Amino acid sequence: MHRKRLIAYSVHVLTASGVVPAALAAMEIASPTCDPRIVFLWLLLSTLIDAIDGPLARRFHVKKYAASIDGRTIDDLLDYLTFAFIPLLLIWRMQWMPIGLGWTVVLAMGASLFGFAHTEAKDETDGFFRGFPSYWNAFALYAGIFSTLFSPWLTAITLWILTVLTVAPVRMIYPNLAPRAWKPTVMIGALLWTLILLAMLYSFPRPPIVLVAVSLLYPVFYAFLSWHLSRRS
Repeated sequence: MHRKRLIAYSVHVLTASGVVPAALAAMEIASPTCDPRIVFLWLLLSTLIDAIDGPLARRFHVKKYAASIDGRTIDDLLDYLTFAFIPLLLIWRMQWMPIGLGWTVVLAMGASLFGFAHTEAKDETDGFFRGFPSYWNAFALYAGIFSTLFSPWLTAITLWILTVLTVAPVRMIYPNLAPRAWKPTVMIGALLWTLILLAMLYSFPRPPIVLVAVSLLYPVFYAFLSWHLSRRS
C-alpha cells in the first residue's frame, strides 16, 4: 500500500514539474532578445509531460492512492499556462498580429478560460474535448510562419475563428482517449506532426512552403475525424 501511494504521489510531482518549462518559456518571452524557437522548445517539453501524466495517473490509480491532491486542478492550471496563455502572449510579444490588433489575443485567452472551466470541457467517456481544445502552442508556431511568409492578417483571422470555436459546442478528439480503432492513427499522426513541426522550427520563421503544407495535413485530418466521430456518437 505504501509503495502504491508513493508512486501515485510521484505522478502528481511529475504533473507539477510542468511549471518548470512554463516558467522558462515565460522568462524567454520577457527577454529583450526573445527567441521564439526557445519558447517553443520549452512548450514542447511541457506538452510531453502533459501527454504522459494522464495515462500514468490512470495506470497507478492516483485518484485512489493520492486522493488528497487533485491532479486535475494542477493539470488544468498548467494546461492553461502552456497551451493558451504563454503561446498567445508570445504572438503578442513578437508582433505577429496586424498593427494595433495584438491585444485581441486577450480574447483568445478569455475564451480558453471559459473552455477550461466548462463543466463538459472533457468527455472522458467518449473521448472528446468540447470546443477547440486551446492548442495555441501549435498555432503560435504557425502564426510566426503565416505572418512572416504571408500576412499578419492570416494569423489574425485564423486566431479569431479559433477563439469562437473554443467556446462553441463542437467536439474534438481527446487524443489519449480516442476510440480504440482510431487511437493508433491519431497518436502516430500526432508524433509525425510533431517531428515535422520540429523540422520547421529549424528554419523558423521561413521554413520551406512544401513542409508547411505537409504539416497542415494532420490538423485537417484531426478536424475531419473529430467531426466524423462526433456525428457517429
